[in-house]
Amino acid sequence: MTRRSAMAKQSIDVGSELVQQLFRDPERLREVLEVICQAAMRQEVSSHLGAESHERTGERCGHRNGHKPRTLRTRVGELQLSVPQVRDCERGPYQPSLFAKWERSERALLVACGEMYFQGVSTRNVQQVLSTMCEGIELSAMTVSRIAGEIDEKLKMFRGRRLDEHAYPYLQVDARYEKVRVEGKVVSQAVLVVMGFTHEGRREILDWRVGDSESEQTWSAMFRELKDRGLSGVELVTSDAHRGIRSALSRHFQGVAWQRCQVHFKRELMKKVSYKRSKELMADIKSVLKGEDAAECLRRGEEMASRWETISEKVAGQLREGLGDCLSVLALPSEHRRCLTSTNMLESLMKRLKKRTRVVGVFPNRASCDRLIGAQLTEVHEGWLTEGMSYFKMEVRA
Repeated sequence: MTRRSAMAKQSIDVGSELVQQLFRDPERLREVLEVICQAAMRQEVSSHLGAESHERTGERCGHRNGHKPRTLRTRVGELQLSVPQVRDCERGPYQPSLFAKWERSERALLVACGEMYFQGVSTRNVQQVLSTMCEGIELSAMTVSRIAGEIDEKLKMFRGRRLDEHAYPYLQVDARYEKVRVEGKVVSQAVLVVMGFTHEGRREILDWRVGDSESEQTWSAMFRELKDRGLSGVELVTSDAHRGIRSALSRHFQGVAWQRCQVHFKRELMKKVSYKRSKELMADIKSVLKGEDAAECLRRGEEMASRWETISEKVAGQLREGLGDCLSVLALPSEHRRCLTSTNMLESLMKRLKKRTRVVGVFPNRASCDRLIGAQLTEVHEGWLTEGMSYFKMEVRA
């Protein structure tokens, strides 16, 4: 058995033993995470150096140089890790990716809670979060300010990156609202998010913004900044029918097809009928949208509008007025339609953000809200890049 095989077998044996202990004692979860993190760092440093431990290859660009102790604070406790060190490496020092990925949003949440604490608006929930996250850490106004500065600098670099390396044929835009304290009052602030699909079919977070509302002015400022950063090649934008979005799109993306989110369209129709009629209405609209092409869908839509006119004039009116905007995606290859008919993909991300912002409740200021949302979005973006999943075969477009 080779040295590498022996080390691998030893790691597997240790991992198996810990997993068995985990079921007997849940507190051993921290030890399991330590083993997983150490294994991940060993694999990363091998990739960084271009060679395994004690391996001689032509691709090796440096050498291992012992380990350095490092504590990683997580929700299950502190992990005591040994970070591999390298020397004489052409690629520079080794930086474990797990520290950056795990700590950024946690630090942003810490800053948000800390700002609330120092402004005297903390709640019992916030105090619990602070006691969990800040145990053993001196939390002062200076500490909060320093951490905020570090996060803001990273977010500034991310949202200022150039977008002209490749085209983004498809965009999805959406917004959600958070409670923020502004000038002593708690008000709702819109969080605008733009997600794009590259020419390779991969997702990216392009930008986000915290504003007073989803006005044309707010969306226009965001679209203008995206174009200044090099956004180009946009062919279709999916969103709901908010007036501010539509006005901004018509001004900054002239000639670009607009796909009205079919899910939002269905929800708006459902609000116009009683609960007893909802199933019938949903079955009819699904049948309309299953048409093979836009002409067929419009024909079915007119037939449906005629049937429903005596039941609800509002349903018939919305069908005739808005159905055509829901069919723009039918001009694309069939392989591309499923992910672009609605903003469900982006809404799912918004729900993920809400799980974290719910901890804060009311943000002490706009900057704190922007910081926590941005930290979460950059982590999601990096995860997508690592995953490398392609949602579309772009060669089909040709």
